[in-house]
Order: sequence, then C-alpha cells, then structure tokens
Amino acid sequence: MTDNPGDDQPNPFKGTPFEQIFGALGGAFPGGAGGGMAFFQQLQSLMQPHDGPLNWNAASDMARKAVAQEPDPSPTQRDQDRVADAVRLADHWLDTATGFPSGVATTAAWSRAEWLVETQPVWQVLVEPVAARSVTGLSSGLPEEMKAAAGPLVGIIGQAVGGMMAMQIGQGLGALAGDVLTASDIGLPLGAPGKAALVMTNVRAFAEGLDVTEDDVVLYLALREAAHQRLFAHVPWLREHLIGAVTDYARGLEINAQQIQDRVQEQLRGIDPTNLEAMQGLLEGGMFDPPQTEAQTAALSRLEIALALVEGWVDEVVGQATADRMPAAAKLREAVRRRRAAGGPAEQTFAALVGLELRPRRLRDASTLWGGLRTRSGQEARDGVWMHPDLLPTAADLDDPLSFRDEATQPEALSEDEFDAELRKLLDGPGTPDSPDNPDNPDNPDTPAE
Repeated sequence: MTDNPGDDQPNPFKGTPFEQIFGALGGAFPGGAGGGMAFFQQLQSLMQPHDGPLNWNAASDMARKAVAQEPDPSPTQRDQDRVADAVRLADHWLDTATGFPSGVATTAAWSRAEWLVETQPVWQVLVEPVAARSVTGLSSGLPEEMKAAAGPLVGIIGQAVGGMMAMQIGQGLGALAGDVLTASDIGLPLGAPGKAALVMTNVRAFAEGLDVTEDDVVLYLALREAAHQRLFAHVPWLREHLIGAVTDYARGLEINAQQIQDRVQEQLRGIDPTNLEAMQGLLEGGMFDPPQTEAQTAALSRLEIALALVEGWVDEVVGQATADRMPAAAKLREAVRRRRAAGGPAEQTFAALVGLELRPRRLRDASTLWGGLRTRSGQEARDGVWMHPDLLPTAADLDDPLSFRDEATQPEALSEDEFDAELRKLLDGPGTPDSPDNPDNPDNPDTPAE
C-alpha cells in the first residue's frame, strides 16, 4: 500500500504535449499526482455546460459574492427621486451647452448588485471575444502533430482555462461594481440605451472625500451621465465604434503556449490545489503575446483615442453648462479628471484580463481640443465632428489640440443640400471623380475649356 493513494492514479496527460506541464502538478502540489487530480476536481464546478466560451453563471455568482463582502443597501424611493430630479436639472443646463437633445428616457438609482445585472449584457459582448481566444487559442497555437497527440485533452484544458477566466472576470466585475459611479462611468455605454443611472452607495463614498456637498456631487455626476447619454443617443455609430474596437483587438490575440508552460511550472509550485482562487494568477499576464499585427495596433489606438474623445467632449460640455451656475463644478471637474486618469485596482484587474485599459490617457488634451474648436467655430462645429468617424481627431491632433482645424471660423448658414455637399467633399477628399479639386471635373474652374 502506498503512502499516498493519489500516487496510484495515472497521469491523464501521459504521451501528450501537456505531459510536461501537468506532470509538474505532481511535483508542485501536496500529495503528488493525487494533488494534481484534486485540482481538476476543483475545476469541475466551473466546467458545467453553458452557451458561449464563458460560463456567465459562474462569473455572475463570483461577482455577486465579491459585492456581498461590503454593505450594499438597496436605493430608497428618495434616492430614485433624487437622481431623477438631478438628471432633469442636468438636461436643462445641457440644453444651453450642446445642440444634441436629451438622450435620457428613464433614470435609476442602482445598488452595486443592480449595476452588475444591468450591465452584464454589454460586458458579455466586450469580454467574450477575449474569452474565446483564451479558450480556443491553446489548441490553435499548437503544431498539427501536437494537436493530434493531445486529442480530446485540448478541449478539457480549454474548459479549465474558461472556468478560471470566468472566476477572474467575476471578481473583476465585482470589484468594478464597488468603484463605478454611473452607468457610463468608464466611457463605454454599459447600460441600456437612454437609461441614466447613478450607483448611490459609491456616489456617497466618493462625496465623502471631497470638500463639497453631496447634492453638488449628485448633480455633477448627473450632468456627466446625461451628457454621455446625449452623445451615444445622437451619434448612432459611436457605440459600435467602441465595442467593435474591443472585438477587433481580441481577434488578434495570440496564445503563447510555451510561455503558459513556463509560467505554469514556475507558479504552481507550492500552490494549494484545494484553493482554486490561488490558480487565477496564471491568467494575469503572460497568456497573450503583445499586439503583433497592424490591425490589432490600429484597433487599440482607435479605442484609446475614441475613449479620450468621448470623455473629453463630456468634460468640455459639462464645464460649459456649469460655468456660470455651479461654483463647486471646478473642484468636482478636477476630482473626476484625476480619478479617470489614475484608474483603480478594479480597472487594472480588468486590464490584465482583457489586455485593454478602459480609461482615457488623454482626457485633458481631448477636452482642450473640443473647447478650442467651440471657441473658434461654435457649438455646432464642435458637435458636427461626431457626424462621421472619419471626421474624428487623430492622435496627432491630440498632440497639438489647439491647432485642430485652427483655420476654421464660425460656419456660414448652409441649406441642407449645401451642407450634404460640403460633407461629401470633406469625406471624399481631393482627387475623387466628384471632387471640385479633380481636374477632370467640369465644375472645376481650372479645368481648361475644350
């Protein structure tokens, strides 16, 4: 009889390219190979049948457990009324700062748990492309002969990776729920369209660290939320532009199987196999190679710039709306800017998972750009840039924000047909058949007469 019954259990990966990785489990876990098998028994709870690459039931359970570690009172009717009144006043003020009409259909005061429920549909869209790459990438990254040797075990490992990732995402979302202030707090449209919401427990915690009244904090955050809602409601391509950038980035992720093997062998030593949470560190960095393709780099740049432009526009519009009405606005504006620029542990956790940081690095530059354009050309010119993604400022424009369209002056009144013609000329650029700059165009005054 052996000292450890687990020693009699065969290595299920013998003869496969994963033998070296999971052979290390026997030496790393207490109890030898039996410890390694205990690890896989622990994974079974996360490997139940589910639709898609990620077990969202497991992720949601983990997120709720994380939220439940701190008090999370349900908002009262007074909270609901308070948010509704603040958003109503905010929309009234914003009418003077932008031509975009209100985008708010309903208002809500959320608990942290309600934030999880209300935003999960969008998180699924954002996270699943990355989860799919992590679950399937191990097998796709292997040479054909190694795939044949691994056989069905590749699928088992994919399920295990998906289970650990669901746990990690659940904890990340639970941490975010304890930090976010509004439905649009991180710049992405996470809630239902037209639903302006504040997470009141977090709003109160945020207000405690500021030398302003809680009412001012609620109103200022309602202004930011209502401004986000206007932008996403009246720029129909923006939502897909942002979410599509995340999806495009995820498509280019490449699994580094050798790097995973090295990390597993290094990190599994001394880990308790009965503590599944200790295993999630395997997913923190090192699973994906840095961006390698031009398309992936372009998607990342598109997302970072678009987030900065969204947050910069909101910052500029709210600043304009509060300039002569709200003495505390300047202090709150700076507090929100610092908070958004620094990010928190929750955002850093999510960045490690998705490979993307959901905070704008260049908020101040973007706000300066929008404000400068308004000063020179008016609100209509500033807001008109959102008519088409090709009109958006670039990274180079953010490098010198006050020079963005510095030749622009207050636009002359144009008829609808004239405006459409000018926009078409701008989008087409010189040299197209319909462009007046094209020497072959008979409308070009420089075209020689026949």
